[in-house]
Amino acid sequence: MAWVYLFVAGILEIVWAYAMKQSHGFSRLVPSLVTLGAMIASFGLLALALRSLPLGTAYMIWTGIGALGAFAVGIAFLGEGVSASRLVAAALILAGLLLMKLTASA
Repeated sequence: MAWVYLFVAGILEIVWAYAMKQSHGFSRLVPSLVTLGAMIASFGLLALALRSLPLGTAYMIWTGIGALGAFAVGIAFLGEGVSASRLVAAALILAGLLLMKLTASA
């Protein structure tokens, strides 16, 4: 169950990052509230996952899901640029996440 908590926490990282961008510096109410709610839920689920997962593994996967997801959302929905070097960098992050998951003890 810890891996499920961690995955959902990572998805919520993407949600709050996108909502924060949409809040325009917390000047828009609804995206600001979504940001805060998703942050709280993400931290809470990370805390639950940490009950049985190693800190380093869980934290790396949590932030990695958020980073890769925010990267993808930026490209897909915000018109951010794509280049070969950015895609290689994202692929390296993904490879690190997969290796951490495969070698995790829990």
